[in-house]
Amino acid sequence: MKKASTLLKVYKNENGPDIGMVTERLIEKDGLFFKDIDGSGEFKEFDDWRLPAKQRAEAYVKELTIDEKIAQLFISDWRMAKYPCGVEGYNPQPDESGVLDNGQLDGKTIFGEQHLPGTETMLKDWFSRHLILRANPTPTDLVEFLNQLQAVAEECNHFIPVQVASNSRNENAEPVFGMNDAAGVFATWPGTLGIAAAVKGDGKFDVIDKFADCIKREWNITGLRKGYMYMADCMTDPRWQRSYGTFGEDPDFIEEAFDHLIPGIQGGSNGVAKDGVAVTVKHFPGGGARENGFDPHYKAGQWNVYATEGSLQKYHIRGFKSAIRHNAMSIMPYYSKPSAAKSTVQQDMNGNDIDFAPYGFAYNKYFIDEILRKQMGFKGYINSDTGIVHNMSWGVEALDEPERIGFAVTQSGVDLISGLFDNEYGKEAYLRGKNGYYDTHEVPEGFNKEDLILTDESIDRAVVRTLTEMFELGMFENPYRDEKMAELVIANEEDRNEAALVHRKSVVLLKNDGTLPVDAKGKKVYAEAFYKNSEQAVDATKKLRENLGEYCEITDSYEDADLAILMLHPSSGAYFTATPGYLELDLCEDKDVCDVDEECRPMESTHKETTLSGISKIREIAEAVHKNGGKVISNVNVTLAWQLGNIETISDVLTVGFDTFDEAVFDVIFGKYAPTGKLPITFPKNDSVIAVNADGKCISPNDVPGFDKDLYMPDELKDENGKAYAYRDMAENYYELNFGLTY
Repeated sequence: MKKASTLLKVYKNENGPDIGMVTERLIEKDGLFFKDIDGSGEFKEFDDWRLPAKQRAEAYVKELTIDEKIAQLFISDWRMAKYPCGVEGYNPQPDESGVLDNGQLDGKTIFGEQHLPGTETMLKDWFSRHLILRANPTPTDLVEFLNQLQAVAEECNHFIPVQVASNSRNENAEPVFGMNDAAGVFATWPGTLGIAAAVKGDGKFDVIDKFADCIKREWNITGLRKGYMYMADCMTDPRWQRSYGTFGEDPDFIEEAFDHLIPGIQGGSNGVAKDGVAVTVKHFPGGGARENGFDPHYKAGQWNVYATEGSLQKYHIRGFKSAIRHNAMSIMPYYSKPSAAKSTVQQDMNGNDIDFAPYGFAYNKYFIDEILRKQMGFKGYINSDTGIVHNMSWGVEALDEPERIGFAVTQSGVDLISGLFDNEYGKEAYLRGKNGYYDTHEVPEGFNKEDLILTDESIDRAVVRTLTEMFELGMFENPYRDEKMAELVIANEEDRNEAALVHRKSVVLLKNDGTLPVDAKGKKVYAEAFYKNSEQAVDATKKLRENLGEYCEITDSYEDADLAILMLHPSSGAYFTATPGYLELDLCEDKDVCDVDEECRPMESTHKETTLSGISKIREIAEAVHKNGGKVISNVNVTLAWQLGNIETISDVLTVGFDTFDEAVFDVIFGKYAPTGKLPITFPKNDSVIAVNADGKCISPNDVPGFDKDLYMPDELKDENGKAYAYRDMAENYYELNFGLTY
C-alpha cells in the first residue's frame, strides 16, 4: 500500500465529526456522512456516530468473528520500519510505503518469547488492534506510522482502528522500558517526582493542569490516543525501583493530583472526549507496599505486604479514588499478590475484612470485581500489566497459559492482557469450553473449570469495553492525522517555555550556608558530573562545562577553584535485572552489602554495590576547594530516596532535582530563579532505619510512607525531637516531606 497521506479522503459534516478514510467506505444518510464500518454497504447501528459509544460497541461486537474478538484481548509491543526495535541483529523489511515493518521478529524478553509476524499479517490475518509503541520517532514519522496502521486496518472487512498506547513521552527521564519509553521529542517536563516538587512549592495545581493539557494536545495531534500513565501508587518502601514514576509519598497530594490529571488529559471528567487521550492508571491497588523494595518482575517481589493496620485505605488506594471519580478509561493492576501471612487484616471500602487470596492482582477477583468495580464504582476496562500470562503469573503458576488467560478474563474481569499476542492461547482457552477438554484433563487443584475458560459472555464484555473507548475517541470516524499540524503543535514554544519553568520550580534547595545565590564575577568554577557508570560521566562532564560556560568562568583544576559544582546522578540496580540483595540507597562505591536468600532474608555473605562512581574523587575535590576557601555545591538527581549523608556533609550547598534540566539548577545557583520546590518524599537517615532483621522484617514498615514511619520506629532510634527516620543535616534540618529552602 502507498502512504496513507496520498490516499486519504476527508468528508466534513457541518455539525458532526469529519470522516477520514483511504477506501471507499462512505455512507451518506440524512444529509450526513458516515463510515461504512463493516463494509456491507448498509447503514447499521454501529455506523451512526450520533448514537452513544457503548451502544455502538455492543452492536458491533455481534458482527465480529470469534477470532476477531479474541484478538482484541491482547496488547503487545510493536515496531516501526525506520527505528531500531531493540533486538540485536534484527533488520526490518519495510512495506511499499517504507513506514511499516513486514519482517518476522523472533526474540526473548523478560516477559516471554516473542514470535511476531510482519505488520500487515498482524493486522489483516491476526486482526490484532492493540499495540504499544516504545520507539521515539519525530512527529512526522509518528503520524506517518500511525496513519499507515489505520490504512491497512481499513482494508479489512470489519474495520477496527488500531489503538496504539505509549508510556510517558513528556518527561526528561532517561528512557526506561515500560516507564519512560521515549523522551525529548514532545515538550519535556521534569520527572513525575519533579512535577510533584514544583506543585508542592507553588501550592497550586495549575502546573498539573498545564502539563495534562500539553499531553492531550501533543498526543492527540499525532494520533496517539492512549497513555499508560500515570502512577497513582503511593511510595512507601524507599527501595522500590518504580519510586521515580510516582508523585511521591503523600496520599493527599496524589489524590488531588489525579483530580487534575485525569480530566486534563482525557478532556473532561465524564470519560474521554473526542480530542482527549485515554488514560490507563497504574498500578491498582498500589505498588508501593513492596516487601523491602523487591520488584515484582521477579519472584522475590511477588508479595504486597500490609503490615500496618489500615494502611491499604489510608495510603495506597487514595489516588485511584480520584482517578475513578473522574472516569479514567482504564486501570492497570499490579503484578504482585497480597500476603495474608505477613499482613494485618485490612478493610475494604465497606469496612469488611479483605480476603487476601494469594493471586496477582490481575487474577484477584476480590480486588478487581468486588473492591474496584462494585465498591469503588470503576466503569472502565482493566488492562493488565505486561507479562502476566508468562513470566509474572504470580499465584497461578499451576495453570497453563490458556488457563491463565481464562482465569484473568472470565474469573477476575480483565479486559486487555498486556505482554504478547497470545491469540492462539486465547483461542485454546475458548475452545476448551466447547470441546469437553476437562472431561479428559484434570482441573488444577484449587480451581474451578468454569473459571479457566474463555466464555462468549466474558469475551464480548471485554471487547465492548475496549471498543467503547475507540468509539468515544472518534477513532472509527477519523483516526488519521496531519503531519504538518503535528509538527506545528509539538514545536509550540509556549509549551516548552512552560515546561522549562516547571524544571526551575522542581529544584529543591536542601542546604545553603549563605553561598547562594552565587555572584560568578571573578570566580573560577570547577564542574564535574558523576554517574554510576564512569564512562557516562565523561561525556556528561564535557556537556556540563559547555553549558556552565554561559554562566561563569570554568577552570579545569579544582585545586584553583573558588567554587565546585558537582552534578550527581546515582543509580541503583537495574529495572529488569534482579539484584542479589536489597536495592542500595546509599551514595556509595564498592560498598559491601548483604546477599539475600530465596525468602528475601539477609545472609552473611556479601557483594559489592556502587550507586555513584567516584565518591573518593568527590571528597578529594571538596577538600581541595575548602582548603582554598572555596565552596562546594552539589546537586543530586533523585530517582530514589537516596541516603545523602556522604554528600551533604562535604557540601556547602545541596540541591536536588528530579530528572531536572541542568540549566534549571544553574538558574537557581546563579540567582536567576529563587528556589521554590518542596520535597515530595522523605530521605531515610541511613541503613539503620531500613534495616531488615533475620526474619526478613524491616525496622520501618514497608507499607507506611516516610512522613509517618516515626510512628512505628523504636524509641532508641529517635532523637530529642522524636524523629528517627528522616535524614537530619548539619544545619539541623530534616529532609522530609514538604521540606525546601529558598534564599
